[in-house]
Amino acid sequence: MKNTSVTFKDSKKNGEKLTMLTAYDYTTAKLLDESGVDSILVGDSLGMVVLGYDDTLSVTMEDMIHHSAAVARGAKNALVITDMPFMSYQTSVYDAVVNAGRLVKDGKAQAVKLEGGIEFCEHIKAIVKASIPVCAHIGLTPQSINAFGGFKVQGKGKEEAQRLLDEARAVEEAGAFAVVLECVPEKLAKKISESISIPTIGIGAGAGCDGQVLVYQDMLAMYSDFKPKFVKQYAQIGSVMKDAFRQYIDEVKSGAFPSEEHTFKIDDDIIENLY
Repeated sequence: MKNTSVTFKDSKKNGEKLTMLTAYDYTTAKLLDESGVDSILVGDSLGMVVLGYDDTLSVTMEDMIHHSAAVARGAKNALVITDMPFMSYQTSVYDAVVNAGRLVKDGKAQAVKLEGGIEFCEHIKAIVKASIPVCAHIGLTPQSINAFGGFKVQGKGKEEAQRLLDEARAVEEAGAFAVVLECVPEKLAKKISESISIPTIGIGAGAGCDGQVLVYQDMLAMYSDFKPKFVKQYAQIGSVMKDAFRQYIDEVKSGAFPSEEHTFKIDDDIIENLY
């Protein structure tokens, strides 16, 4: 069954947990889709885990469109949600709608995600009015990393906690079909999840959320630059890949690869009659 923004809301009503993982290319998206994940997030995290940037701020609309379209070609059942990159929506409501439209039209996204709460509710309303589903994102918002002064847990104090609860209610009212809660204390995330009717997708926000999301390179131990506390590594694929690369290198240098089974035949008399 094809997952949509509507089935996301139904899942919460039915008490069914939602699963989301990132992907940035056709092959990975196809593997995730065949595994049964509910949603694939084409995150601006690609700036760090794919393009090698220090943060997500340098990611462009062209980057997101390129990777989103590749993912969409591999995802038949998962809901494809694509991040709106830094400064693609902050500048104006008009820019937000235009760039969301580009992600859907050219990037083949089925929904978009933008960071920020109350201050971007008008943007969310306008995008939704243009018939584009919006997933909100509050708590730690990586595009605001310079304002936060680093990657820090959000909502630990009373005023901060109330602000996050208010923002969750505000983005729901603005029309978001779901909201990502990043780096939020578990009890606060549970309170937020119980206070709104749209699904909460947690990342570093505990088990009380309606669903979870992880960067797939993190959960497969493929990205070694930084390991957040909230990441569980389900397999050491990075080590497996390096072992395979090293074996290939050794076999090529020794002449063991390619062997006869990997080569094509030609009649000897043809070779002998060449001049």
